[in-house]
Amino acid sequence: MELQGIFFVLLLSVISVHGLKQGECEVCMKVLDKFRNTLSDNVLKDYKKIEREFKSYCKDLRNKENRFCYYLGGLEESATGILGEMSKPMSWSLPSDKICEKLKKKDAQICELRYDVQIDLKTVDLKKLKVRDLKKILNDWGEECEGCIEKSEYLKRIEELKPKHTEL
Repeated sequence: MELQGIFFVLLLSVISVHGLKQGECEVCMKVLDKFRNTLSDNVLKDYKKIEREFKSYCKDLRNKENRFCYYLGGLEESATGILGEMSKPMSWSLPSDKICEKLKKKDAQICELRYDVQIDLKTVDLKKLKVRDLKKILNDWGEECEGCIEKSEYLKRIEELKPKHTEL
């Protein structure tokens, strides 16, 4: 009886080691969930179609999501390709967290991707931010500040674009 107890405890520890921790693989899970929601039931049953759709889906992604696509092989410039590790389990209706667990075993970088803390434009004093943070705001919006050199020029550009990109 004691041997069964030891075996059970050992089994539980192995299972808990392989599960994802809270907040781990957040980019992976979010991208896969959003991607899955774009697919029809017909496409979800064929892993080859899933791969084609994923490559198309990745073309418009930026920042962390783009990096995730790069790691999986969803971009033309990707050095490796492990799309099958994502598409086959997705075609079997495996949940995103389990797919990300499998992907983590193939490439740990996938689960190291984390979203940056977002700046709350409603409460932040833009004048107190660093230029790199102002550049990040513009980059997140998909905008540029052509010819901007000084902080005041970045601030002016953000104030011009703020109504377009925020709900105040």
